[in-house]
Amino acid sequence: MTTPYNPEDDGAQMSFDGRMSYGDYLQLEKVLDAQAPCSDAHDEMLFIIQHQTSELWMRLAIHELTAARTCLKQGQTRHAFKMLARVARIFEQLNNAWDVLRTMTPSEYTRFRDELGQSSGFQSHQYRLIEFLLGNRNGAMLRPHEHRGDISALLNDELAQPSLYDVALGLLHQSVPLPEGTLNRDTTQQYVASDAVTAAWTTVYRDPDTHWELYELAEKLVDFEDYFRRWRFNHVTTVERIIGFKRGTGGTGGVSYLRRMLEVELFPELWHLRTNL
Repeated sequence: MTTPYNPEDDGAQMSFDGRMSYGDYLQLEKVLDAQAPCSDAHDEMLFIIQHQTSELWMRLAIHELTAARTCLKQGQTRHAFKMLARVARIFEQLNNAWDVLRTMTPSEYTRFRDELGQSSGFQSHQYRLIEFLLGNRNGAMLRPHEHRGDISALLNDELAQPSLYDVALGLLHQSVPLPEGTLNRDTTQQYVASDAVTAAWTTVYRDPDTHWELYELAEKLVDFEDYFRRWRFNHVTTVERIIGFKRGTGGTGGVSYLRRMLEVELFPELWHLRTNL
């Protein structure tokens, strides 16, 4: 009879009394105790974990996007490119999560939907922070967070500084001059696409060898937005599949609200230039 394998024979640490273990390092007790279903519905655990893991991925996305913006400000473009590539893959993971949630049927969701009260995904402050970081700055979306002074301060602090796209445009300006109105705009307001910015990015795309770093930066931004758009689309189709055209728990129009979000362009000129290139 074969003797069972003992990892200790190969030097594996097996005793952790007073020593750092895997669970200690990751604080798994906190993470795994964070699921508190409000009903006895089997599928509520899926719903909770899907949203909690999405928030964890968004936390990492914020970490990477914030660092990428800092690197671009400091001229460390190669470092920023690595971070932007990582954020695109983070949103690939977020996209895959919808596939798991779509295994829940309307009947299964109905069993615990009322327990959500007025809570809704559109109230996610991390998602809002990501949008603000990227340049989609709608001041009306501060309202759901007014009851939390710490979160309101976090979001307002973000609005007070240039977005990632504003910083990218600053780099573009160093090679292809942009209008003062673009460079010195009120960063608390929604970014509005500019024909002059489209023309500047078009210059980069028509001669990528001369503007290689800007060309690569543009493609990193487009690559990320591509995944971001897919995430939004998967969100819409998942919601429609599970609740149809009912209103959202937070009072939004549900599918109709999410479909409007599909029209939002984060880096509009990088998409517009392609038509006439």
